[in-house]
Amino acid sequence: MSVSVRAQATADSRPVDLAHLAKQTMGNRDLEREVLHLFLKQSVRTLAKLAEPGADRAGLAHVIVGSARGIGAWEVAKAAEALESATRQDPASGDGLIADVQAAVERANGFIRTVV
Repeated sequence: MSVSVRAQATADSRPVDLAHLAKQTMGNRDLEREVLHLFLKQSVRTLAKLAEPGADRAGLAHVIVGSARGIGAWEVAKAAEALESATRQDPASGDGLIADVQAAVERANGFIRTVV
C-alpha cells in the first residue's frame, strides 16, 4: 500500500503523520519514500553519535527535531526538543532523555519500515 493511501487514515495513533508528510512532498509518493528512507538513515546515525563521549548533544538533538518535524514524527520531535533544551543548559545532562529520544525514534522507524 502506498504512503499516500495510508495517509488518508487517522494519524493520531501512528508515530509518523503521513498526511503531514504528503503535504510536505505535495503528494509525490516517490519523494515521500525517499524522505522516509533519509530519516531512517539519519536518525540511526544521529542516535549513534549521541552515545559518543563529548558529543554535542544539543546540536544533534536539534538535527533530530528538524528532520522529525519534516516527516510529522511529532513524538520524536518532542523528545528531541526536551533533550536539546536540557543539554543547552547543561551539556553533560540528558542521559535519560537520550533514552526517550531513542525509544521514540525506534517507534517511528519501525512504523516507517512498514510503509516504505
